[in-house]
Amino acid sequence: MDQAEPFIIAGETLAPGTLRDVGFPITTMATGTASSLAVRVLHGAKPGPAVFVSAAIHGDEIVGTAVVQRLAQEIDPQGLAGTVLLVPVANIFGFLNRSRYLPDRRDLNRSFPGSANGSLAGQVAHIFYREVVERCSLGIDIHSAAVHRYNLPQIRIAAGNNRLVELAMAFGAPVIIESPLRDGSLRDLAQKSGVDMLLLETGEGLRFDRLSIETGVAGVTRVLAHLGMIEADDGLSAVGIPARANRTMWVRAPRGGVMHPARQSGDPVREGDVLGCVTGLMDEEAHNMISPIDGIIIGHATLPVVHQGDALFHIAAIAHPERVGARIDSITEAILASEPEGSAQGMLDEDEVV
Repeated sequence: MDQAEPFIIAGETLAPGTLRDVGFPITTMATGTASSLAVRVLHGAKPGPAVFVSAAIHGDEIVGTAVVQRLAQEIDPQGLAGTVLLVPVANIFGFLNRSRYLPDRRDLNRSFPGSANGSLAGQVAHIFYREVVERCSLGIDIHSAAVHRYNLPQIRIAAGNNRLVELAMAFGAPVIIESPLRDGSLRDLAQKSGVDMLLLETGEGLRFDRLSIETGVAGVTRVLAHLGMIEADDGLSAVGIPARANRTMWVRAPRGGVMHPARQSGDPVREGDVLGCVTGLMDEEAHNMISPIDGIIIGHATLPVVHQGDALFHIAAIAHPERVGARIDSITEAILASEPEGSAQGMLDEDEVV
């Protein structure tokens, strides 16, 4: 295969088979300190497509940052065909403040395409789109649930795109969901611009977990292999067939009080199964929550204190949920089995934390 051409970004020229960390200036903060969007560019020795992997568009969705960190260490530009742009933190302001939003309370994922002279969110969106998204033919954007919620690893794609179905199958998350596009979102703008997008939802806000990180790293690696960008198995013959859904339902708290869950994300359920109950503060007047459909729980609340109407369980409608549940169990067991012996650490009491 011919050698790739040099890749020019941020005023710098990358030779084939090299990597570089670049920063795109955004604005000055209240202290007058300059801020920038950090991107690691891995430019392959051989020609191929350009793909970006981004995390923390919502500043508290940090599990994707851990995925990007791993990819930054594992992808070798010498063995790469094409170019990979890694964005560990898209919303640097929310990330620093441990907040979903920017300081102006705007949602970056509702601010695209943005403007060079607009709000803070608009400026970030403008630079991210112009300097990263427009250079690529595919993007993989990593999200998590909000704080006090957990999402089972799942790929969300736009409906009616066979190429995205193929790439989502290669990614190998337990569930693929066809979900609508929202105005101002990165996925919406990318589709309008001819850039395909996979969105990985996984884990909990402000938390890392092994299942999410391992699923994310392995999934991105399989997609790159499927595109012929790296020498690896794309996993389509080994990871099994992900479940596909185009309908999901939320089960909400029937009363305010304390939730006692009986199920969690990854569990298969049948219509009529008890998901848990909500009781009063004296454990009185328990109200059961019942699954309205057959499916897999793809998200659940982790905070037991609830108000009436709070969304507690998110269920994807799937015809044979037990098959998916067994596959999720096997993935989890494989990850736990790979944990190095003696790696677990004991919990510290509050007064021992320094």
